[in-house]
Amino acid sequence: MMNMDYAALAGLWIIWCAIHSGMIWTTVTDAARRRLRGKFRFYRLFYNLIAILTVIPVILYGRSLHSPVLFRWDGFLIVLQVFLLAVALLLFLAGARHYDLRQFLGLRQIRTGASHGTLTATGGLHTTGILRLTRHPWYLGAILLLWAGDLSVSTLIGNIILTLYLIVGTVLEERKLVLEFGDDYRRYQAQVSMLFPLKYLAAKIRQFDHKSTRKSNQVAGHSELE
Repeated sequence: MMNMDYAALAGLWIIWCAIHSGMIWTTVTDAARRRLRGKFRFYRLFYNLIAILTVIPVILYGRSLHSPVLFRWDGFLIVLQVFLLAVALLLFLAGARHYDLRQFLGLRQIRTGASHGTLTATGGLHTTGILRLTRHPWYLGAILLLWAGDLSVSTLIGNIILTLYLIVGTVLEERKLVLEFGDDYRRYQAQVSMLFPLKYLAAKIRQFDHKSTRKSNQVAGHSELE
């Protein structure tokens, strides 16, 4: 019986992800823009409200299963948990310096009637600050937040589906950004990682190795002169 309950939970999460993603497909938003015209400025707010209202029953159903705990942050692991939560918070705060919260909520669109592909106030491409480490700090923060809590069977199912959804959603958003910004965004992609800052870390390691090699060569050169 529980297996059927878990399958139902997985199905509900998949349906929620499909609704949440489908509402912002370019085909859907373009059609909504043509049909709603001036009222389209309310679309982002409506989208957010639907996302909240539809996710609540999924969360409540998952909690009602009272599934056993598989993993609990305890002992010295609490230090790692706090670290993950701190990093997630920093990603959200640092991202907020470039993203416009009113644009994200849909309030700016209501006031101005303008809708941008990015979450910046002007709709321009920002590549400074935290965006030099990761192209999507809020998505990365959301993933870290998902996995920073205790894991039961229900939460594990939700976490896996939502993590995959965030990754796939990020890839789809990248395609829209390439269409919007062209070569500028392609160059940005080549320099900065999509989520985890691997390119940034690799560049720092190469820079450290280069400095170490240059210092070793200088020391060797002085030794030969002596």
